Amino acid sequence: MTDADSQDPPAGALKGIIVADFSRVLAAPYATMLFGDLGADVIKIERPGSGDDTRHWGPPFTDHHEATYFLSVNRNKRSFTADMSAQEDHKVLLELIRRADVLIENFRPGTMARHGLSYEKVAEINPRLVYCSITGFGSDEAAAALPGYDLLVQAVGGLMSVTGSSSVEPVKAGVALVDVLTGLHAAIGVLAALRARETSGRGQLVEVNLLGTLLSSMVNQSVGYTAAGAIPGILGNRHPSIAPYQLFPASDRPVVVAVGNDRQFIQLCEALGIPEAAKDSRFATNSSRVAHIDELDRVITARTTEATADHWYRVLSARGIPCGPVNNIAEAFAMANDLGLNARVTVGPDEDSVNLAANPITLSETPVAYLRRPPRLGQHAEEVRAWLNSQPTPNSQTIAEPPNHPRDINQKQPMGAHS
Repeated sequence: MTDADSQDPPAGALKGIIVADFSRVLAAPYATMLFGDLGADVIKIERPGSGDDTRHWGPPFTDHHEATYFLSVNRNKRSFTADMSAQEDHKVLLELIRRADVLIENFRPGTMARHGLSYEKVAEINPRLVYCSITGFGSDEAAAALPGYDLLVQAVGGLMSVTGSSSVEPVKAGVALVDVLTGLHAAIGVLAALRARETSGRGQLVEVNLLGTLLSSMVNQSVGYTAAGAIPGILGNRHPSIAPYQLFPASDRPVVVAVGNDRQFIQLCEALGIPEAAKDSRFATNSSRVAHIDELDRVITARTTEATADHWYRVLSARGIPCGPVNNIAEAFAMANDLGLNARVTVGPDEDSVNLAANPITLSETPVAYLRRPPRLGQHAEEVRAWLNSQPTPNSQTIAEPPNHPRDINQKQPMGAHS
């Protein structure tokens, strides 16, 4: 296999877009990785010596002693080390920002401003820049001092109040779900701003925060409160509005059954060998099933415990009833592979490759590409500096118009001008 770092960039949907990536940990790095997957040239700025915090978050580590946490959200990027408080490095960063289409940062509010890199300052030298700021709780003074950790936001944002078993304490999601959702919202906001720039010729400030993202992403639970005043509690594996839509025990491991309408419920009862349950007035409609969920649970459980989860998966799926066993991660990837989803990709040269989770987006004309493995700290510092020193610096007037100079920092081929 050829070293991916030596290949020309693919013709991705975002080819020609340069991203100055001031992010670390998860939410913003996830967003910038998506841009890299789609063809953007992402330059990740890291602290000299230590780099992104997640480089040290383990176990697990690979055989090359790399933290898998860092690997999960940092492919398709170049690593460039710089100290924002050092005068010479600050000049270099300003030069990078002059050339960038997008800047993404997720420091605490005020951090970038203290280093002279606020949106207002950098917009003076690059008015076409789309500047994305990700915070925990927004940029108001009252929110600035609050640390934006996913676990904290899951707690104060209400997610933990509806997650877990009714018999135990509230439980967080098994991954940093709020960070991932925030990264997705940030990516959408930046893409919208880039689209608007095609008409206006100017960039803008995009702001996304973890708390607002969570409240929006809790969808029916949030609007149940805002529109009807309902405050949900912990339902375990049950659904507040649909039944049966939950986990049931099989003879070997749990199985999920997700019935979304009355027709599916009739099919479920026939498949379980209890057709009379579909005619029971307590279970005849979805609303009545929700109202009598405890009784329904007992009726269904009496049957599901008589066979294995895989048995019910085959029998119920054959009737069009959404059903599946609770897989571990290995089983989940195996299932995806059986379904032809190609959910696992190998990135990098043979002797230095790493297996990662694939980007789930499929584009017929401008496909996702895995050009680079996650970088070592400062791996691309010399080539980035060479690029910044080799071309004339556009001034603000020039930036306002599409420049003609090449955009690929390896000088292999033009990467397009500002669109």
